[in-house]
Amino acid sequence: MGKFEKYIEKGGKRMRYGYTTGSCATAASKGAATMLLSGERRNAITIDTPKGWQLAIDLYDIEMTAEAVTCSVIKDAGDDPDVTDGMRVFATVRRQTAPGVTFKGGPGVGRVTLSGLSIPVGEPAINPTPRAMMRRELAVVAKDFGYTGGFEVTIAMPEGIELAKRTFNPKLGVVGGLSVIGTSGVVTPMSEESLKASMKLELSVLREKGYENILYVPGNYGEDFAKSLGLDRAPMIKISNFVGFMLEQAERMGVKRILFIGHLGKLIKVAGGIFQTHSAVSDARMEILAANAAWMGADRGCIDRILRCTTTDDAIPIIREAGIGGYFDHIAQRVKARCEAKVYGNVAFEVILFSREYGLLGQTAGARAFKEFFACTK
Repeated sequence: MGKFEKYIEKGGKRMRYGYTTGSCATAASKGAATMLLSGERRNAITIDTPKGWQLAIDLYDIEMTAEAVTCSVIKDAGDDPDVTDGMRVFATVRRQTAPGVTFKGGPGVGRVTLSGLSIPVGEPAINPTPRAMMRRELAVVAKDFGYTGGFEVTIAMPEGIELAKRTFNPKLGVVGGLSVIGTSGVVTPMSEESLKASMKLELSVLREKGYENILYVPGNYGEDFAKSLGLDRAPMIKISNFVGFMLEQAERMGVKRILFIGHLGKLIKVAGGIFQTHSAVSDARMEILAANAAWMGADRGCIDRILRCTTTDDAIPIIREAGIGGYFDHIAQRVKARCEAKVYGNVAFEVILFSREYGLLGQTAGARAFKEFFACTK
């Protein structure tokens, strides 16, 4: 049937939708169940998704016996940069006397080891929506063939053993493989919502473990700098550009304190009240740097030079040459104030600013003690 041909316009580009591992597992299990009850091979199957779209999906690796049928589906992530794109998702379906569906995890499907997720500890990491999709489609198959028993469904993703190392799963307490996921059945290319959902889940797991003090970093640079400060074992989340969203989640989940470590180029935006820091959404870095320099007494020449800079690293020596004492500590304090105002004072913040070229730039008054607290947390 070929690839999934639905598209969305994003940033002037035509981008293709894909389908989730949950849809893959559903198609494979429905295909296997259909072949088990009919005794006839099927090369493709059609499923419904929670999004309301119907998917026609090809079936591969078919093995049929009287007791069980196995087949696979190849994951199609569309134009989303998904590590599971092209991976095979297998389903083996057997009859069982009891009605309903029993789910088992085969190779490459992770097992839940921590509470705080939507699946009980000890269960295979097959999320609620994919389970519901499979139950619904298998009920349709049973009705079509007049079958009154149930099904045992084993999902396997052999490549998931290695691929899981490139996901959040180990930090979330899902060990041994990937999760079968998806709430809509469809992958939206470059989806912000999926990234937000992952970060929200990661924070939820940390709270379930009892952590009230969390380390936020925007990305890999922040993570590397935090590790250089001895914070490699702190409860850390990379929040990407979604500062406002993750501040709100922290407040909602009862986080008490956050140490926010970030590159000047990111956090200067927060100092100006910008809580979505992607360059495509906002960029007033030099204006915010210059405004704060002016407020602290910089002359017009200094301000003009800052405004002409291309990067925040370019502006650092200009600010230092101007002799503006405590400038970067002031910026850190502005970030702290903005963050605390965003959550109505319900979460306390400390902030550390750095540059890849110049190292530590500034920090809030309580950052050192907070850092030492984290460094002692093993």
